[in-house]
Amino acid sequence: MSQTELMDKLVDEIRVCRRCRLWNQAKNAVPGEGSLNASLMFIGEAPGFWEDVKGRPFVGAAGKILDELLEGIGFKRDTVYIANIVKHRPPMNRVPKADEVEACVPYLDRQIQIIKPEFIVTLGQHSTGYILSKVNVDVGGITAVRGRIFKGRLFELPVRMIPTFHPAAALYNPKYRSVLVEDFRKIRAELEKIDNSGFASGKTGF
Repeated sequence: MSQTELMDKLVDEIRVCRRCRLWNQAKNAVPGEGSLNASLMFIGEAPGFWEDVKGRPFVGAAGKILDELLEGIGFKRDTVYIANIVKHRPPMNRVPKADEVEACVPYLDRQIQIIKPEFIVTLGQHSTGYILSKVNVDVGGITAVRGRIFKGRLFELPVRMIPTFHPAAALYNPKYRSVLVEDFRKIRAELEKIDNSGFASGKTGF
């Protein structure tokens, strides 16, 4: 199958998924969206109210902040890929339960394998904990690891992983916005470093 066919098949599976209880109260599954050739992949925690309504990731207030952060480093959202740990909204935006995460992350794993990103930016504690556990990094807290570059292999793919706060944090505490801006500048600098070294795949498209 082609890359597009593989993703279309996966999206179809997610839309009718009944692996855990979350589908029962959700309006729409939120598989993810963006460029299948993206060098840069963002992973959040779970859909919220507007994501559930529209079936798209990061389209509410936190999504507006993410769009602004992307624009600040010269990207548009259709040039990256955006997904979440779980694909249905937890009731009242509660934290996904362990069994819900376990049921859903195989979809995310397949998305990573299809897209083959060079960089994965984890947004918040839960996505950071999951992704870094894949490279045997124990995350004590997002504050301790945010803005750091972790190199490893996910599904035999060389990837740089960069944790940062979830954009929603800036909605509740404005000081986090400056931290997010700082971390996104680090992302841009790292992308440029790799691109200039000649080792990048060329997918970033500066």
